[in-house]
Amino acid sequence: MIYVARTDTSILGRWWWTVDRWTLAALIGLMGFGTVLIMAVSPAAAARIGGLATFQLAQRQMVFLILALALMVAISLLDVRSVRRLAVLGMAGCLVLLSATLMVGPEIKGSTRWLSLGGFSVQASEFVKPCFAVTLAWMLACQKTNSEVPGQWIGTVLWLVVAILLLAEPDVGQTFVVTAIWGLQLFMAGLPLALVGLLAALGALSLIGAYFFFPHFTARIDGFLDADAGNRYQIERSMEAFTKGGLLGRGPGEGSVKAHLPDAHSDFIFAVAGEELGVIACLVILGLFAFIVLRGFANLLQEDNLFILLAGTGLLGQFGLQALINMGSTLHLIPTKGMTLPFISYGGSSILALALGMGMVLALTRRRAVPGETI
Repeated sequence: MIYVARTDTSILGRWWWTVDRWTLAALIGLMGFGTVLIMAVSPAAAARIGGLATFQLAQRQMVFLILALALMVAISLLDVRSVRRLAVLGMAGCLVLLSATLMVGPEIKGSTRWLSLGGFSVQASEFVKPCFAVTLAWMLACQKTNSEVPGQWIGTVLWLVVAILLLAEPDVGQTFVVTAIWGLQLFMAGLPLALVGLLAALGALSLIGAYFFFPHFTARIDGFLDADAGNRYQIERSMEAFTKGGLLGRGPGEGSVKAHLPDAHSDFIFAVAGEELGVIACLVILGLFAFIVLRGFANLLQEDNLFILLAGTGLLGQFGLQALINMGSTLHLIPTKGMTLPFISYGGSSILALALGMGMVLALTRRRAVPGETI
């Protein structure tokens, strides 16, 4: 058990008594579920992919989880000003990486989303989301304190650049998440309701346009609406997994559906949880996500610093929306979308980017002696 005296004035001592330890514990809980599930699915995934050792995916994932936890704690030590600077520098780096991905990245399944750096594959779009949320919050907060700063327009141009780069990959799902962050933060910053309605209408028209201009998006919508219109193999296996798992599951490693589910280690890992851990465990996972988001918003309600409020809202909104999209598509509640389940699905870029974002949340929501004070 960790014991730190309240009189400890060291960096770690002050961090321990100011950080939201319940949120940190919930995040570690998600990582725990991720460890159990990747251990269970790794042998089947290795056999299906070929050329991998039995537990190679699990070993890689545990390294990423350890790095993610260290990164999240390190980021949470930062003060508010440092978080803002990190996000702005990260945003600039992400724009460079997104552009480089389109120019030299390999095409995989009709999309260009990965960039090889030093022997590692990096998906820059994952890191864009937290950096964009904090950078946009800074722009909007600056406009409120200095009317001469066109924060909304700068933020809108930044969103437009990011959206164009993401659609060029193409990645409609990530574009939707970034757009949702942009709209949510504009609303929180006081955008008139008439403009909010207009943006919502434009968003709906954009989705309709994506249906006609992006074939893979068309196929997923058609497959969701009509069982005979597309390939629903993974969805059918996913639903089969939940049916076989029942309330208590068949036990870790005892599931059979994962051997026939191509993305069981990534986009459909929630289905593995359904078969091997059962519906009750799935509800616990859902509860952890809800707890993190709701507790985060509860902490933000105590803030009078607009930048912290907007940045935290964007980061928590992105985290919760990503989890809902993954679980919703796995349960066939929405069309399938290649998006990871935070801290549970396999994927280094996703896990490290999420650690960056949630580390920022922990840093921004640390208790301060004076409201609005930067730690």
